[in-house]
Amino acid sequence: MQQAIDAFITDVWAAAWDRGEVEALDSLVTEDYVRVDKATGHGTGLAELKQEILAVREGFPDLTTTIDNFVLDGDTAAIFWTSKGTHTRPFLGVPPTNRQVVTTGSNILALRSGRIARETVTWDDSGLLEALGIRSLADAAAAPEQVVVDTMSGEPDPEVMKGFNRQFVTGVTVVTTTEGGVPKGLAVNAYSSISLEPPLVMVCVQKTSSTYPALFASTHLGINILSNRQKDTVSTFASKSSDKFAQIAWHGGPHGSPLIDGSSAALEAEIRERFQARTHTIFICRVRHAEVGEAEPMVYKAGRFYDGEELSAL
Repeated sequence: MQQAIDAFITDVWAAAWDRGEVEALDSLVTEDYVRVDKATGHGTGLAELKQEILAVREGFPDLTTTIDNFVLDGDTAAIFWTSKGTHTRPFLGVPPTNRQVVTTGSNILALRSGRIARETVTWDDSGLLEALGIRSLADAAAAPEQVVVDTMSGEPDPEVMKGFNRQFVTGVTVVTTTEGGVPKGLAVNAYSSISLEPPLVMVCVQKTSSTYPALFASTHLGINILSNRQKDTVSTFASKSSDKFAQIAWHGGPHGSPLIDGSSAALEAEIRERFQARTHTIFICRVRHAEVGEAEPMVYKAGRFYDGEELSAL
């Protein structure tokens, strides 16, 4: 009996996970099938499982899953498995990294008439994300030392949020990297210093940027604080030009990141963490090289640029 059920489940899993033939699952589960994530307690049905399989296979076309052990005890079964695949297509908004990822997990099955009525799934999805070089903000918030409690109900009006953001005064940076030896960059005002010891900084980059795939795949990036003499440079890097460095003078940092000549300051940093935040990725970086120029910085507020040299002291 165990061998028959074992073989049946193994064959269906291979069809669904290894070949994307998700319709095979129809013969494996009951009509009221529920799949529960042990970590969150969240339950989903067969339709969601099929969507998940197809999404994973889209990002990992060569995915293979091996059942390492199968234990049957009456109407309860336990499956221990290992999955391997190469990230060659976008997955969870992450550009292809061409990394091979190995994940392991276990499923506890409640059987009814030889079919799965309920399964509780345990697997380390954080390991998958870490292998791709990313972490989710939810994972970070769930850490015991970083518990976040949301006490707000609803969300503010988008126009109010725009007004709030317009009141925040920032500098103007250009974040840079290289792809195949070709310099890439985009204008970013979501930059912040995190700490001096160790020297950590962060930048937040929108995933739709043409520079994003190259930036995500890089080990280092450059951050250039533009000066009051570089208004044209801002326009260049805020545009959709295919060659933004055509008229830009720059030099490479120790690890090759483009540092723009004439900037108020520039640094090169090693990318240490990539946090996913819906439409953006937050890059946490450790500074490896920094240089400061003589020109005053450019200042940005409410959609306009100002000369940092002419600020009035309070």
